[in-house]
Amino acid sequence: MKEAAYKMPPIQYDAIQMQGGVDQMTPLLNLKPGMPRDALNFEASILGGYTRIGGYERSDGQPLPSSKNFNLIFVNAFTNIPAVGDTVTGFTSGATGYVLTTGANYVVVCEVVGIFALAETIKDGALVVGTMVASTGVPSASLLAAYTALAADRQRTHIAAVPGSGPVRGVFIYSDVVYAFRDNAGGTASALYKQTSGGWSLVPFFNEVSFTAGTTLPADGATLTQGGITATVKRVVTQSGAWAGSAAGRFIVDTPSGGNFAAGAATLTGGTTVTLSGAQTAITPTVGGKYEVIIGNFTGSPGTIRAYGCDGVNRCFEFDGTVYVPITTGTVPDTPTHIAVHKNFLFIAIGGSLLFSAPGLPYDWTAIDGAGIVAVGDLLTNLIELPGAQTTAAMGVYTRSTTYILYGTGASTFNLVPLNTGCGGLSFTAQNMAHTYVTDDRGIIDMQETLNYGNFDINTVTYPVNNFIGRQRTKVTCATLNRQKSQYRLFYSDGYGLYVTNMHGQYAWMNIASSSMPVLFPNPVQCITNAKLSTGEEVVYFGSTNGFVYKLDSGSSFDGATIASYLLFGADQIGSPRTMKHYSHAQLEISGNSYMQLNFGYTLGYNATTILQPTAVPYGSDFSMPFWDHFTWDHFTWDGSVNNPSTECDMTGTGENYALLLSSSSDAYYPFTINSAIVHYRTRRGKR
Repeated sequence: MKEAAYKMPPIQYDAIQMQGGVDQMTPLLNLKPGMPRDALNFEASILGGYTRIGGYERSDGQPLPSSKNFNLIFVNAFTNIPAVGDTVTGFTSGATGYVLTTGANYVVVCEVVGIFALAETIKDGALVVGTMVASTGVPSASLLAAYTALAADRQRTHIAAVPGSGPVRGVFIYSDVVYAFRDNAGGTASALYKQTSGGWSLVPFFNEVSFTAGTTLPADGATLTQGGITATVKRVVTQSGAWAGSAAGRFIVDTPSGGNFAAGAATLTGGTTVTLSGAQTAITPTVGGKYEVIIGNFTGSPGTIRAYGCDGVNRCFEFDGTVYVPITTGTVPDTPTHIAVHKNFLFIAIGGSLLFSAPGLPYDWTAIDGAGIVAVGDLLTNLIELPGAQTTAAMGVYTRSTTYILYGTGASTFNLVPLNTGCGGLSFTAQNMAHTYVTDDRGIIDMQETLNYGNFDINTVTYPVNNFIGRQRTKVTCATLNRQKSQYRLFYSDGYGLYVTNMHGQYAWMNIASSSMPVLFPNPVQCITNAKLSTGEEVVYFGSTNGFVYKLDSGSSFDGATIASYLLFGADQIGSPRTMKHYSHAQLEISGNSYMQLNFGYTLGYNATTILQPTAVPYGSDFSMPFWDHFTWDHFTWDGSVNNPSTECDMTGTGENYALLLSSSSDAYYPFTINSAIVHYRTRRGKR
């Protein structure tokens, strides 16, 4: 009897949508195939897929490292090979270039001055390098990416840390300019610097002199005169009274000419008379604080938008880009830790007290003018105006263990209501997006506004990474937003961070509320700021412990260091946990806009030692545009490829399940997104 021929089972396909974020808590058999068990330096995209995060690069106002490019000087043959760091010169043109590296028959240069000419001799000092010829071809995409990174490394050497000592104490953006606080070199005072096209520039702090009995309000810029002593008034700080003989406060003045002021009568331009309380004193903030800065406006005029800040060791302040004004509240100690502008009041937190200025008058903290205080009874950690309040204004007021809502519109109606006892917020972590987010000891809290009763619901959105949260909870430093990516970002003192992508609203079809992905920076985030520039661009800058300020989501590296990233998925049973399967192929859908290389790896059968486990294999993809002037017509794809659904990867082996491990490590790759995977397999017997 003739035996029936064995028929191979058909190839089947396991299609995986990459979405959902890291899940360390769900039992393995319940874990969705597209949710990694662990990950590093990837973020969840709001459209699905996991994106290798962008880098960050040092910034001081000069061109960013990533803005620099390179040039190739082709030679007929090398007579002498120039060393990295040398300067090559065109013998005829006089053009110069800094040597980044060399190729087979070309020199890679940056910082080119002039135009090199064909057929001229290229020299390295007195040595002849060769004769310049026309381009003989384009280096590979991987080499072009590496050369771009080298040009960035060179520019990086020109960019300096904020002058001074210790960590960056605070960073903020005002009128499109980045500012940073750092202790001075001697550790005797806090200093403020701003970014300029030439690097960091010290913002001078002026002097303050107290006065009483002011008669007529002088203008900023008036001259204060007492005998032969004069100074220019940079700011009139009215703290109480009326400009009819009872006004009192301070003048912020430049360095007096002719000596020092003294107690007694003085006059100002226009005939105003005042009584000075004594000599002027230099504004010298104490070291050691951590700054929180917000932007506010108490007049409604575009010209009076100003920055308001505090640091926990000095008086709070106002700043308009030129004049730094310490604000005296009269509280002892007068050292606010947190600050907010709400309903035309300036609010500050000092210990367990919530103080507010007179309405519309951030310099005036007298009760008779409408200022006041609300006793909370526990150390305040965050103040934030809540989005979309219904019938009355509302501000979130946090301690570490309790959340309060401040209702009302003024001193007579302010009402502090406990929202949740036992759930609060850690300092510097409250942020507003569509909802208000804050980090509690239990994780990141979404204080969602509801229409039911005009109050709020609280939800923890990071339960899937609860193990990570528990390990890191004592190291929280600050948080920020990336609104374009719908992300809340939390940072820790050891360099770790957590990017939480908000999936509320229009992306509810994913059936995912939020996706959490850990990151790790070699430079810990000490303080951070985000802002929308006048150009419409959203930017994020952070200060670190080494004194540098970095622009986040910029460049292809961590300030020159490698970005190591991986996605480790749970074991995928393909719906049949006890059925053996033979795996033969995988197809990855990847998108991007530059060259990248991804290591494709996987384990079989729970990584069992009885199975020969495969090793990861690198696969490269080029999504970049052609290198201008170095391509051949009809032999390139215009604008490059932004989506490559056929990155084909070999698989081999048999097991009841497989687990993908995708990784990348480079200082030259820009972000790319892994959207999906399709694994080819055939079913085998049941597992015995």
